[in-house]
Amino acid sequence: MARVPSSVIAAGGLVGGYGVARWTKQRPLGGAVLAVAGAAAAQQWRQRAGGKAAGALSAAYVAAFAASHPLAKKVGAWPSVLGVAGAVALASWAVADRRG
Repeated sequence: MARVPSSVIAAGGLVGGYGVARWTKQRPLGGAVLAVAGAAAAQQWRQRAGGKAAGALSAAYVAAFAASHPLAKKVGAWPSVLGVAGAVALASWAVADRRG
């Protein structure tokens, strides 16, 4: 069975977490989606690229989540979330998924 790339999991966690929080009006539920996807991506990052890379990508994931909030005030919520999700997906692909 083919594994879902970590870049897709990470981007999906950011987009899905925001979507769930917005549509259910339950921020903790969105946070749970964000956390589960982040943990799943981190596990793959560790397996594919090692602990240091996993730590750096995990930090990027959390930083993207944090950065999406002030960015949303300038460009809107969905453009912000999609932008940071794309950035994390690109970093994840470059560091972990591209290798195979």
